[in-house]
Amino acid sequence: MADESKTPLKLHHLRPAPGSKKPKRRVGRGESGRRGKTAGRGMKGLKARNKLRAGFEGGQMPLARRLPKLRGFKNPNKEYFALVNVETLNEFRKGSTVTPDDLRDRGLIKKRGRVKVLGEGELKKSLTVQAHAFSKTAIEKIEAAGGRAETLER
Repeated sequence: MADESKTPLKLHHLRPAPGSKKPKRRVGRGESGRRGKTAGRGMKGLKARNKLRAGFEGGQMPLARRLPKLRGFKNPNKEYFALVNVETLNEFRKGSTVTPDDLRDRGLIKKRGRVKVLGEGELKKSLTVQAHAFSKTAIEKIEAAGGRAETLER
């Protein structure tokens, strides 16, 4: 046989540390044994039986009853826009470029994220408006005033 120090270590050489593995206790094997008869489960009751149903929470109101029954759901991927009407853009100087940051600086929109311009009201100045989305009427009113509507990427 070859010298043991020269042989490579293989999976079948591995053993658990001494004392780390104990044999499983076998319960319910006759009345004379230490864990016989009720096998450490006490007398009667739900936990003495093997009948706990799935989802049982020990008498606490179950999750299926804590949740609302028919209320639809909230789409976690929904895109929310901060909305601005065309008439609010009259605050800016004629010929200027309006960006989402300009709108936030003036307090016209509060939310972070994307901006959509809607066509409510009248625009009296020609402006270059940059936003993430525009309604059709907003584009028409901006261009009718002699301005441009530029769509930004996300």
